[in-house]
Amino acid sequence: MRDGNDLLSGSYDPDDVIFLLKPVKIAATGIRTKERLIQTGAAHYSEMISEERRPDARYLEIFEDAFTRGARRMGTDIARIAATIADRAAQGAFPCEITLCSLVRAGVPYGVLLHRALKGLGLDSIHYGVSIIRDRGLDANAMAHIFARHDPDGVIFVDGWTGKGAILRELRTSWASLGRSGVPELVVLADPGGFATLSGSHDDWLIPSGILGANISGLISRSILNAGVIGPNDFHGAMSVDHLRDMDISRRFVDVISRCAAAAQPKALPIPFDADHLAQLRAAATDCVGAILRAYDVDNPNRIKPGLAEATRAVLRRRPDRVFLRDVSDPDSAAIVHLCRTDTVPIVECARTTGPYRAITLIKKVS
Repeated sequence: MRDGNDLLSGSYDPDDVIFLLKPVKIAATGIRTKERLIQTGAAHYSEMISEERRPDARYLEIFEDAFTRGARRMGTDIARIAATIADRAAQGAFPCEITLCSLVRAGVPYGVLLHRALKGLGLDSIHYGVSIIRDRGLDANAMAHIFARHDPDGVIFVDGWTGKGAILRELRTSWASLGRSGVPELVVLADPGGFATLSGSHDDWLIPSGILGANISGLISRSILNAGVIGPNDFHGAMSVDHLRDMDISRRFVDVISRCAAAAQPKALPIPFDADHLAQLRAAATDCVGAILRAYDVDNPNRIKPGLAEATRAVLRRRPDRVFLRDVSDPDSAAIVHLCRTDTVPIVECARTTGPYRAITLIKKVS
C-alpha cells in the first residue's frame, strides 16, 4: 500500500503533495441506487462511488470565467493565511515544521497553494492529503503515519470551505480519539458558517475549484471506505479518475494562483481572530439550516447542503429536490443555475431562506 502507490501525488508535482490513500477499484454505483442505499441506511456513502460527471462545454466556460474573476482574490487570501501562520509560528504557537493535512479531496488544491506560500516565506512545510469521512472520521492510519514522522502540534488541517460544520465536528471527534487535546486547526478559504479556526474570508463566494471535481484535485476520486477493498491497517482508499484526464487542470490551477499569491505576499498582513464574529456566523448558519428543516419537514440534516461549492457538488453527485438561491442572476451562481436548468432541478430564489449562504441544495428524499 505504502510502496508503489500510484495515487502518491495524483497528477500534481510530487513536491506539492503526498496522498496517504490506498489505490482501489470498485464498480460504479448509479446515483439513484446510491441515494436509495444511503437514505435507507443500507450502505454508507463512503462504501460506494458513482462515475464522475464530465463537465460540458458551457460548464467549463463558467469555470474559466470564475477562475479569471477569482484568481487574484484567491491568491490574496492564500497570502494572508500564510502570513498569519508564519506570524503565529514566530510567536511559538507552532513548531519549526508545519504539517499541512488537506482533507481529501476538496481541500487539496488549497493545501498545495498554502504549502507553496509557506515555503516561499521560508517556513519548513510538508503537505499530505488525508481522508475524512462523515460519520467515520479521520483516517486513523494516515494520522498515525503522520504522527510517527512529524510533531502533532504542527498539524494544520486544510479544506476549501465550511458548510454547516459537519466536517469540523468529525475533525474534533477524531482529534480527541487520537489522544490529542485542544481544538484542531482548520484552515479554509471561505467560512460563511464561522466554523474554521482560520479563513480567508467569511463570504460564500464562488471559489473556482469548488465547482469542479477530480480534474482540479489531482485526478483522484473522493475517498472510499469499503471493507471489501480496505483492510484494518490500510489507509482509506481512492480511485484514479482517468476518464477526465484529457481535461485535467490541477497543475494549471495551482500554478496560476501561486503566482497571484506570490505577488500579494509582500503586502499580506496576518488575519485577526474575532471570536464574537465567529459565534454570530455560527448562530446564523444554524438558524438558516434549522428553518429549512422545519419548513420542508426534513428529518435528516445531511440532506441540506449549504454554500455555493457544496450545493453545486450536491447537484452534480446526488439527487436534488430543489436549490435555494439568494439571487439567480448572481454571476457566482451561474454554475449551479446551469446544472439546475440542464437537469430540470427547481430553483427557489429567496435571500431570507439562504441566510449567510448564496446557495443551498436540498437532497430529494427517497420514498
